[in-house]
Amino acid sequence: MRVLLLGADGFIGRRVTDRLLMDQELQVTVLGRRDSADIRFDLTAGSPGALARFLDAVAPQVVINCAGATYGSSRTLIRSNTLAVATVCEAIRRSREPARLVHVGSAAEYGPVPGGVPVSEQAEPRPVGPYGVSKLAGTELVLASGLDAAVLRVFDVVGPGAPTASLFGRLAEGLRRALERDENQVRMPDLSGYRDFVDVRDVARAIQAAAVSAATGVVNIGSGHAVRARDAAQLLVRASGFEGSIVEENRQVLLPAQAVGAGGDHLSGHHHHQPGPYLPGHRAEGQRPEGRAVPGEPVPWRQADVRTARDRLGWRTQVPLEESLGDVWLETACRV
Repeated sequence: MRVLLLGADGFIGRRVTDRLLMDQELQVTVLGRRDSADIRFDLTAGSPGALARFLDAVAPQVVINCAGATYGSSRTLIRSNTLAVATVCEAIRRSREPARLVHVGSAAEYGPVPGGVPVSEQAEPRPVGPYGVSKLAGTELVLASGLDAAVLRVFDVVGPGAPTASLFGRLAEGLRRALERDENQVRMPDLSGYRDFVDVRDVARAIQAAAVSAATGVVNIGSGHAVRARDAAQLLVRASGFEGSIVEENRQVLLPAQAVGAGGDHLSGHHHHQPGPYLPGHRAEGQRPEGRAVPGEPVPWRQADVRTARDRLGWRTQVPLEESLGDVWLETACRV
């Protein structure tokens, strides 16, 4: 099967590339802005007609779109997450043999959801901020394109390669710095929000499964478990061996002795959770589901209903959160 991969250099895209290249049944072509791409093309600036000509030359059966921006100005986010998607959809429509499209969406498209319950694909999206809005617009373009297309709405991705701007990328760097300088405090934003963490390698498996499936429409990709960001942070602290305290902005000092705590041991269990790029609107923010929203931190709770992924893709997570965060620390500690 011929696959055209867009966004191979990103956090998720790099893992997708690794997985696809391991599959002997797939012939992978990478299109992007970098010199390393097989085809040089800028999705935010190129025309659908020019992209359609590349599609005709490669004749992929599947196009996987991992391209997009998680940070930047509203204009950057809209160009990368909406305009680029419009270009991709239009190019596929114009090509001689329209390919199947697997597009990577985001849980930020849902916006605030009721605390304590998993959010299903049928929920009405109400994104907060330009990131979620730009991602939802991209999803809507895909769904309205008339193409054979699936949108994987990915929850909070974590694991090796996590950007330093992400929640756990930032914490890992903070821990490394504190250990190097013999400091006993690491400052972090409020960690009281609940998130559905999913390992980047599990996400890559889901994307590969979607590419060869017949699933269409929106599919949630998450662990199906909500974990308080503070408890997840303690798993990373424990992996690092840091014995000082994590000081959350506007919150009490949290000592390692207060780690995971009663009923938190399931975090090391086998089905699970895994953190991800800490996207605008994906910040581990907010507070208890029953609490009051903190200004500027509108999403205190996020948990995926993952039944569609299980039923339509035959997919479920394999990497436990503890292993995922251990790998984040390993990578950070080994970085020269």
